[in-house]
Amino acid sequence: MLKLGVILFLGISTTVNSQCFYKDDASKKLNPEARTNLYRNQLEFTLDLFNTINHAVPDDNIFFSPFSVYHALLLAYFAAGGETESALKKSLRISDIQDKVNLLMAYKVDKRARAVNNNSDSYEFTNANKMFVDTDLHVRDCLRNMMAGELEALNFHQNPQVARQQINNWVAQITKNNIQDLIPVDGITDTTKLVLANAAYFKGVWASKFPVERTKKQVFFVSETRQTLVPFMRQKGTFHYMVSDELGAQILELPYKGNDISMYILLPPYSMKEGVSNIIKNLTPERLAAVVEEGYMGREVVVEIPKFTIERSLPLRPILETMGAGNLFDATSNFSTLSEDSGILFDDAVHKAKIQIDEEGTVAAAATAIFGFRSSRPAEPSVFIANFPFVYVIYERPTNSVLFMGVYRDPKK
Repeated sequence: MLKLGVILFLGISTTVNSQCFYKDDASKKLNPEARTNLYRNQLEFTLDLFNTINHAVPDDNIFFSPFSVYHALLLAYFAAGGETESALKKSLRISDIQDKVNLLMAYKVDKRARAVNNNSDSYEFTNANKMFVDTDLHVRDCLRNMMAGELEALNFHQNPQVARQQINNWVAQITKNNIQDLIPVDGITDTTKLVLANAAYFKGVWASKFPVERTKKQVFFVSETRQTLVPFMRQKGTFHYMVSDELGAQILELPYKGNDISMYILLPPYSMKEGVSNIIKNLTPERLAAVVEEGYMGREVVVEIPKFTIERSLPLRPILETMGAGNLFDATSNFSTLSEDSGILFDDAVHKAKIQIDEEGTVAAAATAIFGFRSSRPAEPSVFIANFPFVYVIYERPTNSVLFMGVYRDPKK
């Protein structure tokens, strides 16, 4: 299974220098729960983002990487000041007690842990963040020192198309060529100051693969009045299965080899027209925790799920504006923590995602860019047939992180 995520924002060491974020950064006490708080903030943002996207495209397939979106916005938050910083802090669900010093340290610790713990024997997950800045932009020394691994200078003002290709090549490299040409030809100009980027890649295989010879076409019920034939993968095995009355869904866990990462499929009753939207609306951090905990018993289940590939481009700017991060796109935007230069703002944002699910596992990719320039319900619990619209979540258990998520509504879209 493979999943990828990339986010780009255009506009802009665990040791924190004095007076980079605050008048005296060194006076901030280290919070041992900073990393846990980071994951909690990320999860709250993830579910809010999912609900906002579903409202924007209520009848379409959805696939995106909230992990990728969040990390790109974190780069923006570290670079921001004033009202822009306040708006990002609110939309990213960062609590008032969590200061930038501790958040940056949590970010750095998470980055190092992922580099060390990437379990290549069972799955591969790579996450990379970059702030591509114009060579003429005067980056503050303290931020340059703290985020040396995230900063890279490109000559936007003299060679915008060369710079665009360099960023697209970086995205393609991180995502193993699953996301290409993320930034369009007109996405970078000679007035671009900054690109904030995140790229994430996941590759894994099912802990229990689907036998290829059992894949057969059968009916998928798009709606009460429309149906289509799609290939369905089938297997019988022992899986975690539950029914959640609070979410109004049957829930099946399909783990990947290594068991740190799983796909959860949330299937509403066939008779409920708004079943998918109700699941998304009711999906809180507490209810998601109840889904992913190990407390429910494994049981023998007959599983039938579609084999599919979906690629989606999502206009992210209106989504972020709805979520309260619209200050990013205003002429009054403030990135004074990054640079004392004026004129750094974002004009647009786009997220691109791709997923492929087959008998072996899943391949997925997601990318976001912000440009800164001017069937019937199964009769028995032991049978899980996802032959009508459902929600799916790819979840990393050790960090309580949602890496990718989506809605499968229409095989023809």
